Amino acid sequence: MKSLNELNELKKKAQEYMNLREGKEIARVTVAMGTCGIAAGAREVLTAVMDEIKKRNLQQITVTQTSCPGRCSEEPIVIVEMDGQKVMYGKMDAEKARKMVVQHLVNKTICSEWVI
Repeated sequence: MKSLNELNELKKKAQEYMNLREGKEIARVTVAMGTCGIAAGAREVLTAVMDEIKKRNLQQITVTQTSCPGRCSEEPIVIVEMDGQKVMYGKMDAEKARKMVVQHLVNKTICSEWVI
């Protein structure tokens, strides 16, 4: 059995995680998690995006998953919706995902070299 303090700490961590998925958003980051995306490394990309957002204490950014958008040769794919603009990034990896969080979400500059 967990103590009340341990349970409250678990609740706090779970709430922080859920806020990444359901926050009042200024931006939405969607990672394609179809079979082809997962095989290409989408899990690691999703984890990197969420870790970088948490590390930088970014607020009001929703992180979600979707199925394959039909561009299997470009997987892993990340879609960023911000300021009324939708940008699709392809052939992402964990390092690119972290850089994308900084450049696109923090500095509000599209990472044109990865746009598809």
